[in-house]
Amino acid sequence: MKLFLKFDFTKICNVLLEEKLNACNFKYQQTAFGEIELLEQVSKQQFEEFNNSIKDYGIYVIEDAKKIMVQKIKDVIIDMVFNDENDISVKTSVFLAEKLNQNYSYLSNLFSEVTFTSIENYIILQKIEYTKTLLTNEELSLTEIAYKLNYSSVAHLSKQFKNTTGITPSAFQRIIIKRKENRID
Repeated sequence: MKLFLKFDFTKICNVLLEEKLNACNFKYQQTAFGEIELLEQVSKQQFEEFNNSIKDYGIYVIEDAKKIMVQKIKDVIIDMVFNDENDISVKTSVFLAEKLNQNYSYLSNLFSEVTFTSIENYIILQKIEYTKTLLTNEELSLTEIAYKLNYSSVAHLSKQFKNTTGITPSAFQRIIIKRKENRID
């Protein structure tokens, strides 16, 4: 039997971090997604224990200032794309500059310097990941998805999808449908 699951990665990460922070008896406050303020000093040993406890889950404490800002950029982009409450039609440069209170040129240059790709490419990757999620878990047409993600047309979404994944959204849908049909109950 196969189970098809829908994930809320933000909630998963928040619950996991809460469990790990509480296990270490840290007094903390989550100030933003991926950002936690420790409300009291912790020993180096306590910090190392916490750090080691989250590494198995692919979560790492970032200590380099540039990498911290890049992670903040990524978090804002993910929130912008995946959070239905955000107005995705707002220009990305304006959205990022306002959310991070930084000049977009600075953010763009820093992102490229650290990740060796552009903010625009990262946004496309996130939109395609969200498209795959919507195609897998929702009953939305490509037209509805293109509108939801602020694409100018279905053709534009389809082209970016194929350039990123190597297959068209329709082919991706057929694969998902075939997998669901072939599952053993």
